This record gives sequence, structure tokens and C-alpha cells, in this order.
Amino acid sequence: MTAMPRTTPTPADLLPHPLRRDIERAGYYPALVADVVAEAVAGEDVVEHLVHQETTFEQDEILRHVTVLVLTPTRLVVGHVDDHVDPASTAGVPRTGRAADRSLDRSDAVVTATSESVPLRSVRGVMLTHVVGSAAAYRPGTLGGEVTVTIGWGAVSRVDLLPATCGDQSCEADHGYDGTVTGDDIALRVSADADGPEAVARARAFTRALSLTTGR
Repeated sequence: MTAMPRTTPTPADLLPHPLRRDIERAGYYPALVADVVAEAVAGEDVVEHLVHQETTFEQDEILRHVTVLVLTPTRLVVGHVDDHVDPASTAGVPRTGRAADRSLDRSDAVVTATSESVPLRSVRGVMLTHVVGSAAAYRPGTLGGEVTVTIGWGAVSRVDLLPATCGDQSCEADHGYDGTVTGDDIALRVSADADGPEAVARARAFTRALSLTTGR
């Protein structure tokens, strides 16, 4: 009887089953996404995770991307894989002809994969925004069917500027601008209608775990 050859496990095989399952469910080059995440996690324990796949439409371009957030005991690991559009490959091609010619499952498709490792001590803010429809009929414990997870660690900031005033409505002097700077490194919108109620629950669970960890 011939012995079956032993296969060497890949780094992705060492990821927890729930994380690999959610990457598979997202359906966007799961083998590549799993390898990128596994390399970034580098063998650390996975405390909690969130996988979010999104398809966007830019005029006539169909673009897909997946974001994976992994909480380890020491870091927030962010993996992002998305469709890559090379401007040189579409130079001179009318935009109206590109989407039809570019299949979502082309064997020669090019994607970009980026991972970032953020020490938990560097996470400056974790925000969870709930969108509640029919608020007058709100049922306790439901918390709405849509959330936006916003995490800031100082790499990207959003600046909102408004003309400054002195309080005198008749004053025509230039008082410059007032503004606020808000950390906005990553924001993920998860909807029960688009992603399913389980996805919303997972987003809330991840945010809760990250908030508790960074707040210690």
C-alpha cells in the first residue's frame, strides 16, 4: 500500500477556522487573502476578527475589495485586497467599453494586497455608529440594522473646515476658518440588508472586543 504524501501546512492553515471560513464566504480570492492575513498575523493568537467584502461602482468600472481586521493580544492587523486598475492598460480606451470587457473572474486579473500592523497602544479611537430605521418602533436590544465601524490610529486624519465668525451677524471681517481634525484611518459600513444580520453582529462583536482591549 502506497503511503499518502504528507503535505506541509501553509501559514493560512494556521489561522483559526472561523477566520478562514469568513474569508472563504467573502469569495474574493480567498486563498490570496488568507495568505496575506496569515503573514501579517505571524502566528499570534487571534482574539477577534472582522471580514468585510464590498463591491463599488465607479462610473462604468466594477471594483471589488475585501478588508480583514484581526485583533491579536498586541496588535490590530489590517489586511486589504482590491482590484487593481492599471491606467496604462486603459489609456486611450473609452470608459464606456471597459466594464463590459473586464470580467470579474478573469484569469489575468491583477489585485493589490496590503497589510498594516498597528500596536494596540497606538489605536486612538474606536467608534461604532448605529443607523436605526423606524426609531419610533424601536425594539430594545436590536440596535438597528446598520453600523459603521471607524478606527483611528493617526495615520490618516480628516480635516473639516468652516468659515469662522465672531458672533456679530453684521460683521463682514474675515475671521479665517475654524476646523476639526478627526482620525479616520478606516471606516467599514455593514448593513443587514446588504451583508446580513450576522455580519452586523460580527461587526459589533469586533468593535466591542477592540474597545475593551484598547481601553485598558
